[in-house]
Amino acid sequence: MGSPLPVNHFSDRRLAAQAMRRIRLLAQKVPGDAPVPVMEVCGTHTHVLGKSGLRELLSDKVEFRSGPGCPVCVTDSADLDMLIRLSLQEKILLAVYGDLLRVPGTEGSLLEQKAMGARVSLVYSALDALTLARQNENRQVVFAATGFETTAPGTALLILEAEAAGLKNLSVISLHKLMPPALRLLLSAGRCRIEGLILPGHVSAVTGRRAFDFLASELCCPAVVAGFEPLDVLHATALLLEMAAAGRCAVLNAYTRVVGEEGNTAALEAMAEVFAPEAALWRGLGEIEASGLGIKPRYAAFDAKKRFGLVPNRAAGGSREACRCGEVLRGAIRPPECALFGVKCTPDRPQGACMVSSEGACASYF
Repeated sequence: MGSPLPVNHFSDRRLAAQAMRRIRLLAQKVPGDAPVPVMEVCGTHTHVLGKSGLRELLSDKVEFRSGPGCPVCVTDSADLDMLIRLSLQEKILLAVYGDLLRVPGTEGSLLEQKAMGARVSLVYSALDALTLARQNENRQVVFAATGFETTAPGTALLILEAEAAGLKNLSVISLHKLMPPALRLLLSAGRCRIEGLILPGHVSAVTGRRAFDFLASELCCPAVVAGFEPLDVLHATALLLEMAAAGRCAVLNAYTRVVGEEGNTAALEAMAEVFAPEAALWRGLGEIEASGLGIKPRYAAFDAKKRFGLVPNRAAGGSREACRCGEVLRGAIRPPECALFGVKCTPDRPQGACMVSSEGACASYF
């Protein structure tokens, strides 16, 4: 199936040219005349495809479709509105990651509310919330925990550290999501026509490659774990086309310098200690069973949903009028197919989450 790319040759144009020729030759062996549809699950891969020009260079052979791999983008409007309402409560200081500030919900954005007096603080890591709690003893600091398996271990560590320190004014709203259940739903429901998945290397570094074996064994969808350099993406694409041409389904690891079979044991143990799978809302996909991480009863003292009686108003959730972020996240359309793209929806004035985050497909295309 081809050996992994050497780590020190990312700038080697000769290797890139070889990979491009290999992709073009393999694409001719795949049945049908149309470009082979491939989904890059992670928003960082979408960014790499755009920045490197690979999407355009290969457009006659491969049709890249974005997937639900941007954590900010898949945060549902109902959950975002819940955060906004909480930020308006007296003596609450809401700690969030930067991209979440500008995502429009049905009640505006956190940034707009902050401008009108809401107490919202930007953090760069989960542990920054510890510092905020110590600096604001007269307020309840609530950390809005978003992200996939990559950031969940950090949130678990935050809760363990807060318990050890005996902090009473810190809690967490867990909006963490798990990638495998979303991919299972997306493929089993037949919501998109794809012949291969480029899987996120950072998620796989935590979960391990085997966590995605079901893609091949149950859904017969070829998949490749890839790194985040252009040559990584080229190599993964070639492996996918090789499997498509041979009619083979497997989950391959093309990022062996970082990703192992079983994942990061310490990170997985921290997650298992603090969290348990629960149903979660996804923008564009709806509610998916066991796709979120809820805080276990053992750590209920740090569960902001229980402490403040928070329940998302699912009836009010939804994107702004004419915004097609949900379809972009399902791979049903590409960003330019949305009528708002580049006209009413730009990075300066985003109408949907996919135009906000640096990992958002619309921002990348723009």
